[in-house]
Amino acid sequence: MKTATVADLRNNFAAVSKWIHDGEEVVITKRGRAFATLTPSRERPILPPLDRMARLEKAFPDGPVDGDARDTVDYDRGDR
Repeated sequence: MKTATVADLRNNFAAVSKWIHDGEEVVITKRGRAFATLTPSRERPILPPLDRMARLEKAFPDGPVDGDARDTVDYDRGDR
């Protein structure tokens, strides 16, 4: 486990962030005492981009709804 001071974070953040990116845990010290630990985040799955047109076609199979917003909401809920 590596250590860095608050000044290191301020002045050499690129180096400290590379340690974290490489999987290291970094203990942050202030006035000689440890007060925080920076750890790499867990990997999150990358979601595919939304197909907005497909979602609109599924929500409104008959095409756009005429009228004001209230009519659109009623149509979407099935009240119309």
